[in-house]
Amino acid sequence: MSDSKFIAPVAQESLHSELSERSPVPSLRDKILAIRNSLRPGQQQMADWGSGPLAISAVPGAGKSTGMAAAAAIAIARQYERYAQSRPSSRRHLVVVTFTRSAAANIKAKIRKFLRDDLSLPQTGFFVYTLHGLALNIASRHSDLSGLQLENVTLITPTQSHRFIRTAVEQWIANNPRIYLRLLEGHQFDGEETERLRRQSVLRTEVLPELANTVIHEAKSSGISPEKLREWSRQTTDEYTILSVAAGLYEQYQNLMRSRDFIDYDDMILAALRVLENDSARRIEQNQVFAVFEDEAQDSSPLQTQLLEILARDGGDNSCTDAINRVSNSSLNLVRVGDPNQAINSTFTPADPIYFRQFCEECDRIERLATMDRAGRSSRIIIEAANFALKWINNQSLAKTNNGQQTPDNRQVPFRLQTIRPVETGDPQKNANPAPIGRGLELYTPRDIHHTVELLSKRVVELFGEDPTQNSAAILVRENRQGRWLGEALASICKEHKITLYDVGERDRRSHVPQEILALLQFCDRPHSPDYLKAALEALVQRQLIPTQDLNALASLPEEFLYPGPLAAPQAETVQKAARLCRNLLRARLELPLYQLISFLALTLNYDQAELATADKLAERVNQQIAGNSSMGGMLSALSEIVSSERFEPVETEDSEERYTRRGQLTIITMHKAKGLDWDYVFLPFLHENLIPGRFWVPPQSQFLGDFTLSEVARAQIRATLHGESTIPDVTQAWEQAKQLKISEEYRLLYVAMTRAKRLVWMSAAQKAPFTWSKPENLQEQAPCPVFPALKRQFPESVANLAYI
Repeated sequence: MSDSKFIAPVAQESLHSELSERSPVPSLRDKILAIRNSLRPGQQQMADWGSGPLAISAVPGAGKSTGMAAAAAIAIARQYERYAQSRPSSRRHLVVVTFTRSAAANIKAKIRKFLRDDLSLPQTGFFVYTLHGLALNIASRHSDLSGLQLENVTLITPTQSHRFIRTAVEQWIANNPRIYLRLLEGHQFDGEETERLRRQSVLRTEVLPELANTVIHEAKSSGISPEKLREWSRQTTDEYTILSVAAGLYEQYQNLMRSRDFIDYDDMILAALRVLENDSARRIEQNQVFAVFEDEAQDSSPLQTQLLEILARDGGDNSCTDAINRVSNSSLNLVRVGDPNQAINSTFTPADPIYFRQFCEECDRIERLATMDRAGRSSRIIIEAANFALKWINNQSLAKTNNGQQTPDNRQVPFRLQTIRPVETGDPQKNANPAPIGRGLELYTPRDIHHTVELLSKRVVELFGEDPTQNSAAILVRENRQGRWLGEALASICKEHKITLYDVGERDRRSHVPQEILALLQFCDRPHSPDYLKAALEALVQRQLIPTQDLNALASLPEEFLYPGPLAAPQAETVQKAARLCRNLLRARLELPLYQLISFLALTLNYDQAELATADKLAERVNQQIAGNSSMGGMLSALSEIVSSERFEPVETEDSEERYTRRGQLTIITMHKAKGLDWDYVFLPFLHENLIPGRFWVPPQSQFLGDFTLSEVARAQIRATLHGESTIPDVTQAWEQAKQLKISEEYRLLYVAMTRAKRLVWMSAAQKAPFTWSKPENLQEQAPCPVFPALKRQFPESVANLAYI
């Protein structure tokens, strides 16, 4: 594919002439050309964009974010040059959209740096948003059209345990006793009372909340109403009418949300789309934007894609719905960058890589697809191993699904056939494709998980050597429980060799902030409760504010502890200190206004900067939620909900990428959280089949319903319909499709993990490991991840001979 195809007219005119007639002071076009020529071929294709749609499919380590930032800065500069003589207010701006707040902050900083340092331009002319941030911005500017009065609504993150979902379940049960009874009967029910009560509990607290949570996310993110789900349900024949049940739960949830003035993240997207349905508002929004650049496009949902396509269109045309015509329309100024092979969120979010794959295919038909396949991050052996794993997994998948008849564009395979290639000589990246350490790929089969720790720790000590500050390393785990176990096993060894051990899972449990605040507030509300007193004392001990002591003895007689009478035995000094601090808390409860209590408790607990910021965020959330019921009871209820049912994201005062990839540090982090990061050395222990690709199984407590779960069947049926399949799959087919989706994503997760390594990827699958990591002491024979033996056969020189280790 010719690079010139994507070059903007202003760049094409100057490519050959400007270098020969350079003035002493570089012109803006000189500076643009200098940035462009410093990029790799794939990045240059992005930088050469002038107008229209463009898809960029990028491999891991290809410099996607750097390329996008450079391309964005160049696009802004060309726009600046084009409208240099006009009023600043008449200029349009570039909208850059990415998946997370941290990614948005990162790309914003890179664009500003290009504008300031390389182009000598004002750091304006663009906005960077998350998708939901963009939607909220549009909706709030047109509140009369969006229906969102932000001062009157509260944003929630629905989860399976959220009180709205639990309430929706109870209301649905009350309104649908006959269908509920059918679910209760399930299979082989003999009417025994104890079993009936057990099944009731499972349905009310697990099965139906999980179904509601899954379907609400899937349906709302695709613009599907409860009525549409009911229509689809009439095309199915399953005994439980799963989609009909899901529609009822979804409807109850929506009614609760509306009645309490709550919204969720999908409501933001829907509200923005309501605005853009209005001709006048749509033109206003479109006339402020000259293009939209989207990063991590593989993680978009259908509605999010629709929002960006409308915003990126010139001239207010919103009527074109045919996929090919929609993308081929030259008025669509949309650049989407992503890697479908790094789509690792589709089994627990509505994201589906099929939509970005389709966009790439549509752009390819009109010759608007570019591939960033040159990657300088990893050593060649690591690239070879990742490429081999991708092809082997795809071949295995094709052999199973197509009886060996391979079709190159089969969307059922886990990976898009896209090979990582090393960079060319003279690449601008420093130390591109660095030399490997040892063989660069090391494959181990330890006896058990304890032998794994022994081998891993020995290799870590060797690698860090005399000066640990020169290297970065990470252990990537599939589950947080593995990380916690490893952290405990490695702590003393790392301390002995002065290697900093950083367990991200442990640090991320900064949800201790809401838990500790709740414990102290519950004590302030009911100081004579032994349970609440003990919980508060435990928090104070944990924060080292009072000495460790027998808390049970203190909590057994709260009044005597807090306010000892004249005849009481003298208290020890440690007890007196604890009692004084507790009395100070009670005094604050009486003297301070309710809205200041959380901030006061945070100071009392001696929180650090990040914890104080997290407490401030918590206070803002709680005070907003109890605005109509400002009472201690309301505050405790809101806090209890946050602690029990929501992932409260702590505020970080340090860049997460820098925190996780410090030199001299061995980071323990999950494979999911490692996406977008890299280290010199990456360790991948515990690569067992029961985790990757994992078991797709029915929890024993809900097996009375059959050999499937309602939530996964519903998800697969909804996605099949959205993907345009002619018929909705039955329960058996849907369960099989859900299983394949899960397997594909787990393999993509392993691919992401392997490609985090620069100079060494260390992989192991112990012969004995736990069946479940909630009981790591129970070891049994475990089969390795299927691709692991294939890697050993393909790279025999990388297989460690444990007889000599």
